[in-house]
Amino acid sequence: MSPKARDRARAKRRAEKRQAVFEQRAAERARNRQVVAVVLAVLLVVGGLVGASYAVNRGKDTATPAASNPSASPSPSATRTLPPKSLAAGKTFVATITTNRGPITVQLDGTKAPQTVASFLQLAGDGYWANSRCHRLTTAGIFVLQCGDPTGTGNGNPGYGYGIENAPKDGKYPTGTLAMARTSDPNSNGGQFFIVYKDTQLPTDGGGYTIFGTVTSGLDIVKKTAAAGVQGGQTDGPPAQPISIQKVVVTEKKA
Repeated sequence: MSPKARDRARAKRRAEKRQAVFEQRAAERARNRQVVAVVLAVLLVVGGLVGASYAVNRGKDTATPAASNPSASPSPSATRTLPPKSLAAGKTFVATITTNRGPITVQLDGTKAPQTVASFLQLAGDGYWANSRCHRLTTAGIFVLQCGDPTGTGNGNPGYGYGIENAPKDGKYPTGTLAMARTSDPNSNGGQFFIVYKDTQLPTDGGGYTIFGTVTSGLDIVKKTAAAGVQGGQTDGPPAQPISIQKVVVTEKKA
């Protein structure tokens, strides 16, 4: 083979090699585009499902103090049973709710809400609320700070539920009121409660909400928390200024 023929052969091989590399890279780019398309499609589907779930859950929510259903999984620590009303009936108690922002003192009315106060006494004695954050603050329409869920999610409960007591027929909840949160089920009172930091009107549908006590000191702590607003600038959600219950101590008030 002449030198010119060898040069032409080498040039042809180089050209074929370059063409093969070009085609290989083009195929890789095509595969990459397909992978990206599949990933985006999956993300869109997942995003759609999450969005739909969020919309459904928000659709169930109302601007009222809500708690989890007692048929759901109970919060940590325990197999608890509802204590008897006799534990609190006809008695008055003083509870000190120690928070990371200071103590809040409340007076509990065992005459008007014996079952609720009996439950409160038991849960306080169990340390049920130790180191639990107040998970919900509302700043428009209704004005409450909701606490009492050890999980901090709004879905926790003590493993039992009970009915409504001492709910105002006119739906008025004055500043300083201590009341129970519940779901639409009137028998879903459990461990979650709310403090009213500004006069509030709540729906009476389904029986209203149990008033079982009054804040006697420390309401300024709740008002300062409310003044800081809700996370993300919303009007209903976790407080922007976190507040947590460290412990609750209850003593009977003697006549």
